[in-house]
Amino acid sequence: MITTQEITQIREQVRVWHAKGETVAFVPTMGNLHLGHITLIKEAVKRADHVIASIFVNPMQFGQNEDLDAYPRTLAADQQALTDAGAELLFTPTPETIYPKGMEQQTFIEVPEIGDELCGASRPGHFRGVATIVCKLFNIVQPDVALFGKKDFQQLLVIKTMVEDLSMPIEIIGVETIREESGLAMSSRNGYLSQSQKGQAAKLKQVMDVMSQEIQSGQAIVDAIAEANAELIEAGFKPDYLEVRSSTDLSSAQAEQKALVIVAAAYMGTTRLIDNLCFER
Repeated sequence: MITTQEITQIREQVRVWHAKGETVAFVPTMGNLHLGHITLIKEAVKRADHVIASIFVNPMQFGQNEDLDAYPRTLAADQQALTDAGAELLFTPTPETIYPKGMEQQTFIEVPEIGDELCGASRPGHFRGVATIVCKLFNIVQPDVALFGKKDFQQLLVIKTMVEDLSMPIEIIGVETIREESGLAMSSRNGYLSQSQKGQAAKLKQVMDVMSQEIQSGQAIVDAIAEANAELIEAGFKPDYLEVRSSTDLSSAQAEQKALVIVAAAYMGTTRLIDNLCFER
């Protein structure tokens, strides 16, 4: 696998592949890779002739009091994992490469409504940072298909909306969440949890499972949310949000709506965890 920080090298290689009629799949990451990321790479191998990954800890999507400096960086291990999974090219730009004029002078992308609620409300500016970096990476790599994990459900819908609104010729594929044996969704931030906290954190998925079953059995959504929040607090969580929305566009769930998603964010200690569960009513 080739690793480069150079935009020109990425573009030249993609130009060569496309000139041969070969397809390119892209998996953008922030590194510190786990099985969820590797699953994306392996799925990408099935979807295209060549696979490109990127590692960039994007400062634009971190808030002032968030963990940008502490975010784990494990490039050597990530390179080996990507090579083993079938990636051929790794793009590892610096902040100076991505934002040569600084972030304050950078043109940005915002996806209204869907990017303003839930994590968008809890982390102001987060989805501006996500949409901007993904748009820029798409313009650099020019992939035919890009893959993202469904664990970041709102992020996936923000990116799908951006691609549709800006008429980008890229197929966006969401890949199912990979979980630990306990049910805890795999995340780079799980490394911040102590062993006992990881055991407690598995309760988030269990609570969502019960919620979906109760709603399918006819319980009112407002009552299911109240009970689930109480259970999370009892399990040691500090809930940020826990809501039931349309799984197509994250709009408020209507009485007649069948395709729903539970979206949740909660703190275990100082670590903010997110998860979701799609179900049919």
